[in-house]
Amino acid sequence: MPYVTVTALSHPGLMREHNEDSLAVGPWTLCATVTENPQTLGFPLGTPLVVAVADGIGGQPAGEVASSLVVRHLASLGTTLDSEQAVKDALNVCNRSVYAAADGDPHLTAMGTTVAGVVVLERDLLVFNVGDSRVLDVTSRHEMLHRLTVDDNPPMPPGRRTTSVLTQALGGAPSFTAISPHVSTRPLSTGERYLVCTDGLTDPVQEDRLDAVLRSSDGGRAAFALWKSAIDAGGPDNITLALISVVD
Repeated sequence: MPYVTVTALSHPGLMREHNEDSLAVGPWTLCATVTENPQTLGFPLGTPLVVAVADGIGGQPAGEVASSLVVRHLASLGTTLDSEQAVKDALNVCNRSVYAAADGDPHLTAMGTTVAGVVVLERDLLVFNVGDSRVLDVTSRHEMLHRLTVDDNPPMPPGRRTTSVLTQALGGAPSFTAISPHVSTRPLSTGERYLVCTDGLTDPVQEDRLDAVLRSSDGGRAAFALWKSAIDAGGPDNITLALISVVD
């Protein structure tokens, strides 16, 4: 019987005082905390399974509050996320919730977060994001990692690979701003693997290094090696990742 494994970890990196990333895997959430050792969970294939990361916006207040709020909402709604429209509706609920929380506390004004993730269905994969956290297809049939999400960043000048500027996020502004979530559907087959991660992994670590790690290892070993690659590159930001495998 096919099933899904998810191996995840979250770490503040080497430069940040605390972790503003959060993670949802089905009903399980990890909010603004640390797991240096990868944790693996297994789920039967069938009921919608949400796996998402949220990255609190740095340089603005309470990023960890915004990211925690979003993953908890997604975890609570997870089994209802059975279509693109359901995912869009959930992300809009999350956006309104971030603004509502900020309106109730002046210390939270303009807090915001990115979000990216998947919903694993019986035959399909729903992919979603707002901001620049990513979902990557790491299935070996591709020559290289295949990005499934759309970064909400402005165009970058030649020679520059990363930027901290966002064109949209959940929250992040002094007053309510609507979002246009990126949501797509792709067929799902056993043997496929996907990586959901914040930019604390993809900014410091080049895609060819990510690809080499994921082609040589899987599960906890791969997750640890990805984290170590970000740490070896200076660990400039919080690092959160979830490696998803569909197993026959």
